[in-house]
Amino acid sequence: MGRPHIQPNRLKRLLHRMVDIYSPSGKEEELLEFLWGYCRRRGLPVLRQEVDERRYNLLLMPPESEPELALVGHLDTVAAYDLERFGFEERGERIWGLGTADMKGGCAAMLEAFTVLWEEMGNRAKACVFLVVGEEEEGDGARVLVEEFHSPWALIGEPTELKACLGQYGYLEMQLLTRGTRIHASLARQVPSPIEAMLRIISGLTQYLGEKRPEVVYNIRDLFSSPAGFAVPERCEAWLDFHMPPELPAGSLLAELEEMASRLKEELKVEAVARFTTVHGGYRVVERGPVLETLRGICNTKGIPWEPSPFPSHSDASLLWGAGIQTILLGPGGLEQAHSPKEYVHLEQVFKAAEIYLELMRAVSN
Repeated sequence: MGRPHIQPNRLKRLLHRMVDIYSPSGKEEELLEFLWGYCRRRGLPVLRQEVDERRYNLLLMPPESEPELALVGHLDTVAAYDLERFGFEERGERIWGLGTADMKGGCAAMLEAFTVLWEEMGNRAKACVFLVVGEEEEGDGARVLVEEFHSPWALIGEPTELKACLGQYGYLEMQLLTRGTRIHASLARQVPSPIEAMLRIISGLTQYLGEKRPEVVYNIRDLFSSPAGFAVPERCEAWLDFHMPPELPAGSLLAELEEMASRLKEELKVEAVARFTTVHGGYRVVERGPVLETLRGICNTKGIPWEPSPFPSHSDASLLWGAGIQTILLGPGGLEQAHSPKEYVHLEQVFKAAEIYLELMRAVSN
């Protein structure tokens, strides 16, 4: 009798149910209850780790072994673009729906892989699966996770088209605020406009990055003013994201942006405040050791080129890395589909991800 293997139909049914359950950050309860029952019905060793009074992480771990590898996925999604059309839809080789790429496809593949591993090895397994909440907003699930659990290695199933990412970009979140005086619109020339000042500050920052830091990816995420009617508003606010390669220290970029914003503020003679609400440094995993050698061999046998690069976004990987866990990212789907109104994943990639996860877990357990 041979080894148990991945069951594509069971995996597809699981993904279908997961995608049909709406689980934006902070409202993952229905999906958590479904997966808790799913794991219990299959006799999997599953625990709840409380995150707040309503939400928890799901931990699948053999009770009598020290894990060498943790597969980590987040169960939350961004808010639905259309609440009438966010669920599972199959079109040819693609599965469409909110979270299919980011990252319910990866989570379903992890659960299927662990189900097979547990059937085969039981308590002898030295791998576990951690499914966390809150990644898309605060990362509160991962923060709680690393306070209590540790493993030498982790693999996060973020959408990488199944290509190994041995590291991650750094990330800064910046809030800009400009203030002025509310006045009738016909008198706009008499006072500085907070909106005009904001536009000029953002223009100055982006021009600086284009000239001095072209490797940094910036995004003007939100820009809004206080409702003013037929008047100059007294306030304008903007939120900006910055992703930088691991070689650029987050502190260096923060200092440059802060200095540039201060200079622009002085030039414009406007009341302005710049503050950074999130700061995560990038990192790279050194390409050596049996775990990476095994993963490279698995990818080669699956026809996946071994061309490691850092994940060009931020994720829970920064929190795991900061806790001393060497963290790889590899999962089905692509960032181009994530957070888009037409999100999808190739079903074959989900199946292949489950096979990769299973083979890697088997290897560290032997």
